[in-house]
Amino acid sequence: MNPRRPPRTDVRTRVLLAALAVLIVASFVSLDLQWRAFFSSEALASMARFVAEFFPPAHDPVFVAKVVRGAGETLAMSLLGTALAAVGGLLLALPRRGRWLARWLMNALRAVPELVWAALLLVAAGLGPMTGTLALALHTTGVLGRLFGEAIENAPPGPAEALRAQGVEGWRVAAWATLPQVLPQLVSYTLYRWENNIRAAAVLGVVGAGGLGQMLAFHLGLFQMGRTATVLLAMIVLVLAVDAASVFVRRMLMR
Repeated sequence: MNPRRPPRTDVRTRVLLAALAVLIVASFVSLDLQWRAFFSSEALASMARFVAEFFPPAHDPVFVAKVVRGAGETLAMSLLGTALAAVGGLLLALPRRGRWLARWLMNALRAVPELVWAALLLVAAGLGPMTGTLALALHTTGVLGRLFGEAIENAPPGPAEALRAQGVEGWRVAAWATLPQVLPQLVSYTLYRWENNIRAAAVLGVVGAGGLGQMLAFHLGLFQMGRTATVLLAMIVLVLAVDAASVFVRRMLMR
């Protein structure tokens, strides 16, 4: 009796895993990673001294009030940028003529990082939260457009075909048949990108895009480590709060 031949999918999986292992080993070999220097006693002592400078965090009421306003600005930037991106991504993802052009635009938008978009937009929008919001919206539009497009393409075709059989065409098919099926998935994708945009909004402040990131860059540049620690704590609290809210909403959608 001949031995059972492995399925083609198993062979492909093994080949893919082997290729990934080769790439990982090649990455370690090609990069000059100074692990011995990184874990040396001198490096560890330097890092300990640097971390000790963050304590105690600044807690004077005037500065804490500024941090709270910065956190609100960061939250607003991420929320508005994500909302604009969800609308733009959905418009690019909906099936229509010129699909190749929409795919090209989505690839171009998400290929440019948020930080680069912010640097480019500084010329037109100047310093402030508008630059950060637009940078988040442009990059996230490309990401959500790709995710939305895949969700729509993988939706069960039955309801759409039933509407077409009754003479319904165009956007009505997507609005009444396709989108209701994939709406929970689209909302889940949007919430996940909102979580990421909270972190990205904090980083965008480095180029003057407002929010906590701008405060972080300012105080860290002046070596005001106590105030820097307070800003970092505010970032951590904000990220944890948004993550918890996102998880709660996704669980509600899955019920």
